[in-house]
Amino acid sequence: MKTVLVTGSNGLLGQKITENILLNQQFNLVATSKGSNRYPIQEGYTYAEMDILDAGQVRNVVAKYKPDAIIHTAAMTNVDTCQVEKELAHALNVDAVKTLVAVCETMNIQLVHLSTDFVFDGADGPYEESAKPNPLSYYGETKAEAEAVVQNAHCRWSIIRTILVYGIVKDMSRSNIVLWAKNALEKAAPLNVVNDQWRMPTLAEDLAWACLKAVKKDVTGIYHISGKDMMSVSELVSRVADYFGLDKGLMSEVSSATLNQSAARPKRTGFILDKAIRDLDYKPHSFEEGIAILEQQMAGKP
Repeated sequence: MKTVLVTGSNGLLGQKITENILLNQQFNLVATSKGSNRYPIQEGYTYAEMDILDAGQVRNVVAKYKPDAIIHTAAMTNVDTCQVEKELAHALNVDAVKTLVAVCETMNIQLVHLSTDFVFDGADGPYEESAKPNPLSYYGETKAEAEAVVQNAHCRWSIIRTILVYGIVKDMSRSNIVLWAKNALEKAAPLNVVNDQWRMPTLAEDLAWACLKAVKKDVTGIYHISGKDMMSVSELVSRVADYFGLDKGLMSEVSSATLNQSAARPKRTGFILDKAIRDLDYKPHSFEEGIAILEQQMAGKP
């Protein structure tokens, strides 16, 4: 049985990967993150503290557990924070990837690296894997630079790009757009929502499944993984309101320009999923199916 080491295991995707492995028992898992383990179940796998900025620690942890594959989910993903804190963003999103690539090359480890639709400018989405990156933000720049590092690696590698991941775990370090929309509407607070950005939101379970399938099938190359429904952000919030029976009258549609965000966002991204469907047998949930899964989990049902 292959051993998989996951970086950023305390994050939403990291916890969903842990959940999947514990449920299906298809791999031995070494979960790693900065600080203590936040996943509620502590048995059935190994947890090791690992700060991806500490190259020596990364080398030691990987040498100790000798994984067959590393799934690299840890990153600085707040787009506006990356724009302001560029040094830290580069260290987390590029330098850490260089460290992991070097370790994977030395120890013959497969690397599955997570990336983003923000490597594109959003001028002509949805995108195929072969589309040329042209990031608008510093976050996108760091992720595009990291992709180039991985593509030049002398180890088995795959890059999984994704879009606007949503889901829920017991210990959330940060929210995501579906939970934010639901909570804001439940509080009956006025809500400004952009109507000039289009995305294909991704259920965290679907993304975790794809990451593990990439390990299992030992694929090489870039794969696009997202939900199958394209929608504007305002439509997304509207669909959340419809699903939970909340008041859409609280929503005000605004343009991106009114938000005064530090970093520019691509207008229309979205992915063409044919390659993932063909090579990975990927079966994305619809947006409403994803919300239904979320609702069950919020109600404490498996």
